Amino acid sequence: MEIEVIRKTDPEVAELIEKEFERQQTTIELIASENFTSKAVMAAAGTVLTNKYAEGKPYKRFYNGCENIDKIEELAQERAKKLFNADHANVQPHSGAQANMAVFMYAVKPGDTVMGMDLSNGGHLSHGSPVNFSGLYFNIVSYGINNNGEIDYENVRQLALENKPKLIIAGASNYSKIIDFKKFKEIADEVGALLLADIAHIAALVATGEHPSPFPYADFVTTTTHKTLRGPRGGIIMCKQEHAAGIDKAVFPGMQGGPLEHIIAAKAIALKEALSDDFKVYAKQVVLNAKALANSLIEEGLDIVGNGTDNHLMTLDLRKMNKTGKDIANVLEKVGITANKNTVPNDPQSPFVTSGVRLGSPAVTTRGFKEEDMKEVGKIIAEAVKNSDSEEKLKELRHRSLALCKKYPLYED
Repeated sequence: MEIEVIRKTDPEVAELIEKEFERQQTTIELIASENFTSKAVMAAAGTVLTNKYAEGKPYKRFYNGCENIDKIEELAQERAKKLFNADHANVQPHSGAQANMAVFMYAVKPGDTVMGMDLSNGGHLSHGSPVNFSGLYFNIVSYGINNNGEIDYENVRQLALENKPKLIIAGASNYSKIIDFKKFKEIADEVGALLLADIAHIAALVATGEHPSPFPYADFVTTTTHKTLRGPRGGIIMCKQEHAAGIDKAVFPGMQGGPLEHIIAAKAIALKEALSDDFKVYAKQVVLNAKALANSLIEEGLDIVGNGTDNHLMTLDLRKMNKTGKDIANVLEKVGITANKNTVPNDPQSPFVTSGVRLGSPAVTTRGFKEEDMKEVGKIIAEAVKNSDSEEKLKELRHRSLALCKKYPLYED
């Protein structure tokens, strides 16, 4: 890591960065929304591009001196369009939530009805949570999942017919099944709604054919560039050509000022990487690893919401173990596994405690983990849950997780 120049200026920050690298190096990262970028992506995020203001669009800026910036941003746009077979791409959103906010700004007015997945059932804050802009300024109708952990499309249709939303959101932050974008489009057309597909979590799977694409159906597609896509932290909005001008105006001047051009350069590199054959192999392995982990946990007697996964994540349901997500996430951290507490459907616990833990395979797949490794990870998790009060057992499990980390070191030269 390029740390020496930081150490000369600020040894305190340098020391904390080094400690964070060591934490990542020695921890099994199962947070489904995290990943490890390539060295090239990371390097781009720390270049002189951070010095340049570039409000506006390529070749239509409000500042001079953007000739190189314009070409970089144009590369990112074209690569996004090629990767996803999209008509138009805006690569300026700072995050997935801001990408969603820009779509709201363009597509609906405050007070309009919007449908999205309920946060407690696997949706995202920006899909209508009452504590988020989406829930504060719009009339939100939420749909959820059934006892099999699946979206009930007929229920979605009935809710749409009853409430006549202007915008329907298909997408989630914690949903382990395949999303049927075609059915969502049929429902949207039936009630005259626009369709937003939020693929922040499954972007790499969509790009490589491991998950069906929303692009034949959705008016707007938003994504983050981290998570499965393995780029820098940021967002992208893609849309049909008829919405391009409106979306661009919603991003700037509607939502943001100057874009982060150093991050856009990192996005461009990540998108180039995602167009490679190696990335297809990675995305396929992400799904194989997630299935192997889910199967291992089930074999060990633990419950998974929906009894498995079709993508990169799953939720461990701890209710029958009489344990909370908050407690078990902390226990897992003791044994060198990072995950996050998460609600389960009909959760008796509060969102700050929860009865579940979300687990994902993207980051460990980037490190090189395969199915046999995931089976061992599942066993470590199960033993940690069952022996959460035994410090001696947790120490033993920590040694086992560390052995896996040493097998797959980060950022080897």
